[in-house]
Amino acid sequence: MAYAQQQFLGDEAHAASIAASTVEEDHEYGAVFTRRWVVELILDLVGYTADRDLAVLQAVEPACGSGAFLGPMVERLVSSCRVHDREINEASGAIRACDLQPASVAESRRVAQERLVSGGHSAEAAQTLAEGWVTHDDFLLNQGDAGTADFVIGNPPYIRLEAVARFRSEAYRRACSTMGGRSDVYVGFFEVGLNALRPGGALGFICADRWMRNQYGQRLRSMVATRFCVEAVIEMHDVDAFDEEVSAYPSVTILRREQQGRAIVATAHGSFDQSAARRVRLWASRKDDLRMSDPTFEAARLPAWFDGASSWPTGSPERLALVAQLERDLPPLEDGKTATRVGIGVATGADRVFVIKDPAIVEEDRLLPLAMGRDTLSGQLDWSGHFLVNPWDGDTGALVSLDDHPRLREYFESNAPALCKRNVAGRRPQQWYRTIDRVDHSLTSKPKLLVPDIKAEMHPVLDSGLLYPHHNLYWVASDRWDPEILGGLLLSGVAQMFIECYAVKMRGGYLRFQAQYLRRIRVPRLDLLPSRTGRELERAFAARDVEHATAAALDAYGLQELPG
Repeated sequence: MAYAQQQFLGDEAHAASIAASTVEEDHEYGAVFTRRWVVELILDLVGYTADRDLAVLQAVEPACGSGAFLGPMVERLVSSCRVHDREINEASGAIRACDLQPASVAESRRVAQERLVSGGHSAEAAQTLAEGWVTHDDFLLNQGDAGTADFVIGNPPYIRLEAVARFRSEAYRRACSTMGGRSDVYVGFFEVGLNALRPGGALGFICADRWMRNQYGQRLRSMVATRFCVEAVIEMHDVDAFDEEVSAYPSVTILRREQQGRAIVATAHGSFDQSAARRVRLWASRKDDLRMSDPTFEAARLPAWFDGASSWPTGSPERLALVAQLERDLPPLEDGKTATRVGIGVATGADRVFVIKDPAIVEEDRLLPLAMGRDTLSGQLDWSGHFLVNPWDGDTGALVSLDDHPRLREYFESNAPALCKRNVAGRRPQQWYRTIDRVDHSLTSKPKLLVPDIKAEMHPVLDSGLLYPHHNLYWVASDRWDPEILGGLLLSGVAQMFIECYAVKMRGGYLRFQAQYLRRIRVPRLDLLPSRTGRELERAFAARDVEHATAAALDAYGLQELPG
């Protein structure tokens, strides 16, 4: 990559001084060095192999460190030149490596020279090539021309932005649009590396995989989903992949600048090693093998990767393959064709004021019977007698006039200090007595399924059209689905599988059954659902029989069993 200085801080000289400086002022380097066999696995998966004419291709190593990747790359380049009858000086532009630490630059140059000399080249030629290949640069600030690299390969630094000196972290945020929130620096390495690829080029990193699910990875996920393809993800959380023990939750991730096709997912166990890595490479090369189970890993091919900026699922390769297949073939739970919606109950910002049990406090028309999470514990809706003090007009959707409701006025004014200190009241001082959410009055009388937010297992409960849900309940309502049939599907292990793959996992095995995860559930096509299966789902839901519901759901989805 031909590095070109860019103005990230509004002053070219200042930006240049940042890029050229060492990181002595930074709190951490984030350097973790990769084992040789992991490097070889990544090089093979991206296609950096000696049978290709590597001298005319361009490989970028964005944080070369002590040369863990660079050494094997140079060896393969030397072999490729022999295979393709090229002089080594024809490969002067084949590798571009950089590092922010001068000591690492010197060590990487030494490694490159050593491998060149071992390959039969003169010390003088080796020195010239190594000095040209390895430079002292900040990869995130000295971004080269986009679309020039055939490969971007490496182990980017693991370091939170707040651990980086302020002037540098601010420059990084300006340079890398994906680095939002409490981002890790490696997010920027993904972004800049991907932008460096030419069409068909591949990026191969071993790196923490938290960006695939955390909030700070949202922009990067969106970038990948819209412009690149996920080719392989090999989870190595329990593998001894580095020269020192780290808690980085790493995965080998292969991304390519082309349209999304099939993808490989694998989970490596603690015993995964060099021999197992060879077996993974061999399996990956056999394009028609959809599954592989090995004592040291499990692997599967997905029909496609997962869309959008929302969190990507986690789970066994077999589960992920099934989820990807169902997402490709079936409609989501929230669907315009069946007029099925998913939402959350009303948030007030002051439940102590808005949620009451004494109906005499305000006018009768200002009371809305409210379903609380505790009302669903038995699996049936057992109303606890709570009401929402409702400030919204059911006809206009606007706030009611307090002048028309003297008891409501008196009640709200007596609680004004609590109501006015809320953020929503600060933003809209004229609406100081509003709830955070507007009330959709039509929802009360609509049959709906209520799903508690925090549970170990999916727990849908039917409200036949009596209550309005509180904000710790999510709701599912449909104009076409029979709610009890839909309840049977949601009670089943199939729905639970989707939630387990997508939802935030909490201590004690509890899950968050939030709307964003409920919407990811795929459901059978309603017009193709056999009436017999529908009746079985309905009976299972009425009996709260998860096993029966799962058996009926498997029939509805055309599945034999659920993967572990």
